[in-house]
Amino acid sequence: MKKYQLGEFEEIVLLTVGVLYNEAYGVAIKHEIENRLNRKVSVGALQSALRRMEKKGYLDSRQGDSSEKRGGKPKRFFTITAYGKEALKYSKDVRSQLWDAIPEVALDLKVV
Repeated sequence: MKKYQLGEFEEIVLLTVGVLYNEAYGVAIKHEIENRLNRKVSVGALQSALRRMEKKGYLDSRQGDSSEKRGGKPKRFFTITAYGKEALKYSKDVRSQLWDAIPEVALDLKVV
């Protein structure tokens, strides 16, 4: 079912939008990913992923109120769509099936 395939970063961004729920805007998403995954995220890569997933129908966005703190520029808030939820479910199911298919002996390794 290729229509739901997500790249790793797209999956992380979608999950993070879900974690942040009504507070999912660019800077908050970036900080949440960096804090939870101890991974640097470039603003450009994040914005590209958000726009790409919005175009694919995985995300919706709405413009927030403008503020003086942001020089009058409003925040853009993101939410997961029903299609985005299906993409995440598909991704989770595929990963679970693969984990379940690994023979126990294959993971019976000792750290050296």
